[in-house]
Amino acid sequence: MSNEKYLTFALGKGRLANKTLELFEKIGITCEEMKDKDSRKLIFVNEELKLKFFLSKGPDVPTYVEYGAADIGVVGEDTILEENRNVYEVLDLGFGKCRMCVCGPKEAEELLKHHERIRVASKYPNIAKDYFYNQKFQTVDIIKLNGSVELGPIVELSDVIVDIVETGSTLKENGLMVLEEICPLSARMIVNPVSMQMQSARIKDLLHRIRKQLEEEKQTK
Repeated sequence: MSNEKYLTFALGKGRLANKTLELFEKIGITCEEMKDKDSRKLIFVNEELKLKFFLSKGPDVPTYVEYGAADIGVVGEDTILEENRNVYEVLDLGFGKCRMCVCGPKEAEELLKHHERIRVASKYPNIAKDYFYNQKFQTVDIIKLNGSVELGPIVELSDVIVDIVETGSTLKENGLMVLEEICPLSARMIVNPVSMQMQSARIKDLLHRIRKQLEEEKQTK
C-alpha cells in the first residue's frame, strides 16, 4: 500500500461537497481533516486509504479533472454542460436535483412561440446558446451575467433568462415564471480519462461501492 499512488478528488464547495462526503462516509471513506471547520488547509489527506481531497469553485472542478490535477470530481451537471471539458461522466449521484430552464415574464411566452429574435441573459451562455441555436433553431442575443440573473428581464436588459430552478420561489417573488424546461440536473461524478486507465481497478471499485450504496438508499425510501 505504501507505494500506491494517491487518488485525488476535487469537490465543488458547499452543499455538493457536504453531501458527497456524507455519501463517502457511508462506504467507509472518511477524511477527518475536512471536518475541522477552522482549518486553513487547501488539501486534505487520508494517508491510510491513500486519498487526497480539495475543494474548489464548481466551474473549476472539470478543469482540474481534465488536466489530471484531480482524478475524480463531483460537480453539478450544469457545470459539466457549460464547461464542456474532456472528462468521463461516470455516475449520477442523485442529489442536488434541480432544472435548467428558460424563465421570464408571462408575456415572453409569445416571443418564444414565434421564434422572434430575443435577448437572453444567463450565467450559462454555452447552455443557452446550445438550446436556442441547436434545439429550438431560434436566433438570440446572449448576454453573460455572473449573478442575480433574475434582474435581466426586470430592468429590461433581456427578454428572458436561462438559469437553474430549484423551487421557483425567487422567480415568483420577482414576477417571473418557468417558460420552458431545458433539462433536469443533479450532482455527477466525473473522471479524468487517463486516470480511468491507469487507476482502473480502484476507480471501478469505488464506483461499484457508491452505486450499491445509492441502490440500497433508493430501496429504503
